[in-house]
Amino acid sequence: MGAFVYILRCADGSYYVGSTRASLEERLGHHDAGTYGGYTARRRPVTLVFAQEFERITDAIATERQIKGWRREKKEALIRREWDMLSELAARPRSAAGRTVRPSRRGATRRSSG
Repeated sequence: MGAFVYILRCADGSYYVGSTRASLEERLGHHDAGTYGGYTARRRPVTLVFAQEFERITDAIATERQIKGWRREKKEALIRREWDMLSELAARPRSAAGRTVRPSRRGATRRSSG
């Protein structure tokens, strides 16, 4: 039995990345019905926009985790199957000193003037 990694577009325009060992159609039905609480239950209906089959669930889970770490632009390139864009989007800008520039994961912080 195979396994799948999939991306759903939610009603609010956000993406959900998941994996399943079950039938993909069955799992999508669970998401659309809100069977399990969680992210998609509050953002229905959902639409399947990408799926890839794997022989082993461990490979599907590893791919799911990788995709979850991607920015929206890269997920959308995958959905469009623009394979050449994936490596381009993976390249991070470099500073003048040659170090990788990484955007802050925190929002703008306010500093006290006192």
